[in-house]
Amino acid sequence: MGQNFAMQKRSKTLQLDEYQTITAEDEKDGEEKEERKEDIMEKYNKKLKAICGLADLRNGAVGLYNIGLNCCLNSLLQVFFMNRFFTMILRRIKVPFDVDEQKASVPYQMLLLLEQMQQSKQKSVHPMNLVQCLSKHDVKLFVLYDAAELFLILWNLIKDQITSTDLAERLTHQYTIRLKEHLTCQECSYETKKDSNLIMLPLHLSDSDSHAFKKLEDALHYFFASEQMMEESTFCCEQCNRKAPRLRGVKVTYLPQTLTLHLKRFTSNERHRTRKIYNSLSFPQSLDFSQILTPEQYCPDIQEKDDGLYDLFAVVPHSGSADFGHYCAYVWSLTEHKWYCFNDSSVCQVFWDDIKCTYGRASLRWGETAYLLVYMKKNCKALWSDL
Repeated sequence: MGQNFAMQKRSKTLQLDEYQTITAEDEKDGEEKEERKEDIMEKYNKKLKAICGLADLRNGAVGLYNIGLNCCLNSLLQVFFMNRFFTMILRRIKVPFDVDEQKASVPYQMLLLLEQMQQSKQKSVHPMNLVQCLSKHDVKLFVLYDAAELFLILWNLIKDQITSTDLAERLTHQYTIRLKEHLTCQECSYETKKDSNLIMLPLHLSDSDSHAFKKLEDALHYFFASEQMMEESTFCCEQCNRKAPRLRGVKVTYLPQTLTLHLKRFTSNERHRTRKIYNSLSFPQSLDFSQILTPEQYCPDIQEKDDGLYDLFAVVPHSGSADFGHYCAYVWSLTEHKWYCFNDSSVCQVFWDDIKCTYGRASLRWGETAYLLVYMKKNCKALWSDL
């Protein structure tokens, strides 16, 4: 997962960083200050619109240089940037006015990097400014990250720093899985319900008896299956006031446009040593949740018009062992209708047979195994029109 830093020459074409250094020096003192600021911001917005008109055009797939153990970050960024629904939100953010705020804004630095990638005539660019921005938010440099952990860190930073309430809500709606958990007392059948939101579904690769799952559908079945919770010593029923076991069940009330699944391939033993699970788990190119789950488990809100149909959009696999490894990303281009492999600065077109190699097997491709799966709703065109 190692990486290298280098400086990129500025493009002569219009770029966001051409106006990211506007400061109070451009403003007049006194009563004209606020009026001048509004004029500058209007100028900002005109330039931003000119750039963002090209926001989803790729001059071929562009890689990201490894600048020191950031292969995990590079892979996740490519998944974000290739998701046109995400970039349509990103390109509508309000540009911070203050220079220090710009340097500390993760969404803004991501927008700058995206624009740099789209305007670049090179095969790869350096994500140095974004990496430095992340370090301001305690995302350490030159350390190994778990892709699921870093994805959540990135997503929360982006959401928290988007100043527009509407855009933040759109981002939340685009990625958030809504579940309803119900706990039933086994003594009196009293049921309590609790809503929960997840950015990704954590899926085990085996059941409670250590029987390995063969297919992704099996892992999904297990996640939503009813579970007996034997916590007599801690649970006291509100209704019958007795300590009793509970039956836990989970159902879906909303599935987002971008659905992220976390295959839990790392586990700890009694000595707190982490090991990697290489078990083979196949995953399909298409998912239909109305067929995978029962009507009791799949209960989408009527107003959402959720049909539960998904196509595979991206796979983030991990190669190597639990102690040291490497991440890359296989991503489906929504505009070119091709699969690409983003391996830091190396980018190439691949095919479904290449992606199937990430099902898992320790002896294959240095133990390359799918770790994050990203599925996209089939009704993309309708969702596009809402953005």
